[in-house]
Amino acid sequence: MKNENSAPRIIVAENAGFCFGVKRATDTLEEKIKNASPGERIYTLGHIIHNTIYNAELLKKGVRVLEDDEIEKTALSASEKSPVTVFIRTHGVTKQISDRLASAADKNPYFSYVDCTCPFVKKIHRIASEHSSENSVFIIIGNPEHPEVRGILSHCTGESRVYDSAEALEKALQGSEIDTLDKKTAVMVAQTTQNLCEWHKSQNVLRKLCTNPIIFDTICNVTEIRQLEAKKLASVCDYMIVIGGKDSSNTAKLTEICKSICKNTVWVENADGLKALIPPTNKIKVGIAAGASTPPGIIEEVYKTMSAENFETMLEESLCKTLNTGDTVTGIVTAVSNAELQLDIGYKVTGIIKAEQITDDPSVNLKEMFKVGDEVEAFVIRVSDVEGIAELSKKRIDSDKNWNEIVAAAEAKTVLEGKVVEIAKGGVIALVGANRVFIPGALTGIPKSGDLNTLNGKTVKFRIVEIKEHGHKAYGSMREVIREEKQAKEAAFWATVEEGKHYTGVVKSMTAYGAFVDLGGVDGMIHTSELSWKRIKSPAEVVSIGQEVDVYIKSFDVEKKRISLGYKTEETNPWKIFTDKYQIGDIAPVKIVSMMPFGAFAEIVDGVDGLIHISQIALEKIGKPADVLEIGQVVDAKITDIDYENRKISLSIRALLEEAKAAEEAMPEDAPEGVAADEQ
Repeated sequence: MKNENSAPRIIVAENAGFCFGVKRATDTLEEKIKNASPGERIYTLGHIIHNTIYNAELLKKGVRVLEDDEIEKTALSASEKSPVTVFIRTHGVTKQISDRLASAADKNPYFSYVDCTCPFVKKIHRIASEHSSENSVFIIIGNPEHPEVRGILSHCTGESRVYDSAEALEKALQGSEIDTLDKKTAVMVAQTTQNLCEWHKSQNVLRKLCTNPIIFDTICNVTEIRQLEAKKLASVCDYMIVIGGKDSSNTAKLTEICKSICKNTVWVENADGLKALIPPTNKIKVGIAAGASTPPGIIEEVYKTMSAENFETMLEESLCKTLNTGDTVTGIVTAVSNAELQLDIGYKVTGIIKAEQITDDPSVNLKEMFKVGDEVEAFVIRVSDVEGIAELSKKRIDSDKNWNEIVAAAEAKTVLEGKVVEIAKGGVIALVGANRVFIPGALTGIPKSGDLNTLNGKTVKFRIVEIKEHGHKAYGSMREVIREEKQAKEAAFWATVEEGKHYTGVVKSMTAYGAFVDLGGVDGMIHTSELSWKRIKSPAEVVSIGQEVDVYIKSFDVEKKRISLGYKTEETNPWKIFTDKYQIGDIAPVKIVSMMPFGAFAEIVDGVDGLIHISQIALEKIGKPADVLEIGQVVDAKITDIDYENRKISLSIRALLEEAKAAEEAMPEDAPEGVAADEQ
């Protein structure tokens, strides 16, 4: 006979579940799904709400998630037979993305979008647009990685900052992070789902450290009511259940508030997570709160599961179940460090997963990979009732799951990606999920004399060429993928190549007669005569191996796979540079580069020389140019003639000397020193 006293008293928060903004968005989307035209494609830009279960249901109904970088491509594909409608999520998007959607809709009448941004978020967008400027520092209290916050920032002009707590804000204000508040006005808003207590603390900090700040109360009133309600409920209940998606900001805040009051608080996405909540007594009071993006059906499911008959069954099962080595368990992360995870696995022992039982990648940061509240499936390695712990392995579970994918990839000859985590004897080890794939050195694409260490830490592409079921061993080949990619690049190049077309390439090697340039899988050659307008002895005078160069196709032979490249252009032609800069009568600083019996040659610009005839070197007659000039000397000379047809230039030093002498002779004897005759 069932004991009715074993059932807990359950209190559901009055405002649990969908808020106004979420209900408005989901109702609009559901209506569109119901009335969609034949062939119409419906997308949400990102997940419409932060609830994986609801989003999975949308997927079943044919609603797809559109990534930001797919907007234009999807808009172009919209047609009369296959129109496209995109729904903007409740958290909103950046101004740039909103503008791109509007532009795409203007260009194609069969592409449209529906803005389901929460009105409270829209209000902050307006505040950011109107109250941020070069004369203000716009401060947001919230999660800098949250899409709502990124959207708000996109409407800001001038200096803007985001802090996730009052403590972080105070540290910034007291430090040197914000050093302009003595000259600028501080304007502060909060993410709509921010913790109310943290927001009040932040306001006090700003008022204490800043003069006349402008503060807008932007926490959604629904969020505020829920948080106060959850706080009150947690204070009178023995256990608290908070329902919501693991990526839901407002659900995380509700959980945080409840845990600060009621230590027996559990965060679940649906009724499946209730195994973590097995109360030790039968006369208890359980409170249920739910995030703003939690569908009412899930709340109802949790409530029914906690009903008298179901709850007693759960209680009885919990008293009987034991944990053994070899079992598979699912737990909720309760603590994260760089060394291990701690999990609540629904047993009397705590689950521990050490870093080496999570991944073989030594560069992974567990604090970035996991957060408190995450659900993790793991294999039981060892159980110690004395120590009160169960050692677990996530890697073992992942390896088993990933192995099937590797076997399938081997059969289908699929290209895989993996990170090289180890340089082993004779090859490298690449990690695919939790499985290690050995790639022999000969199959890496690295030459025999090359260094395999250059691959360490890099993500590489390869195919599985051999598998051994015993021990889950797999062998891969990068060389095969590299060869195919090279062939694909070559085919694409030869299909589009044409004379005069410009490419950015990398100098690969050099010979006495030119430089070979990699154009992206295809090599071309720049002949020495094409490297420079002046004569050079070696390509190394102009380019170096590894240098990125802009080249153009001079000629090509598809059959022989030969490409002749041009490098020098009319813009770099020394004669053009000279004629653009100088004309007859101009004075130029020139460098003496060589001397002949009849005169000296001087460089005017790099690659262009002029002749200073021996008669134009000095006022008096000289025996040879070396009597007055020397190689490398820089002197001023007047351009007396330019033969454009034969590209010859005549220079004169004497002309300048004569002008100076004439000016000196014209000066009165009684003129003050340093004053020219025409100034008298």
